[in-house]
Amino acid sequence: MQTFASGRRVCLNLITVVFLSLLALIVMAESTGETPSEAKVHIIYTEKPTDEEPKDYHLRTLSSALGSDEAAKDALIYSYKEAASGFSAKLTPEQVAEISKQPGVLQVVPSQTYQLHKPGGGFKLT
Repeated sequence: MQTFASGRRVCLNLITVVFLSLLALIVMAESTGETPSEAKVHIIYTEKPTDEEPKDYHLRTLSSALGSDEAAKDALIYSYKEAASGFSAKLTPEQVAEISKQPGVLQVVPSQTYQLHKPGGGFKLT
């Protein structure tokens, strides 16, 4: 015959297993919530153009990878030209692989947002 303490222990173990199972399901759902071909913002670092405007060079480079000027204009988010040469664009993993092969492209990295915390409020750096 089971005692009250052993029954309570079984109940706590069951609650723990259910909780951990739910937690695992939540983590798996979050990690698989994106489709592999979903476009995400990337920063593309390029050589500094010498004979044309940076934005024109960036659009031409992007157009070569995406196949059209219209697709390049739709994907381009921002063109960097002061501290570094490059641009940000919304790209699928396949497009990232393609643009990485383009002449003059030095590096392609996913864009990240960092949250700064301070007492009484906060702001985001992107």
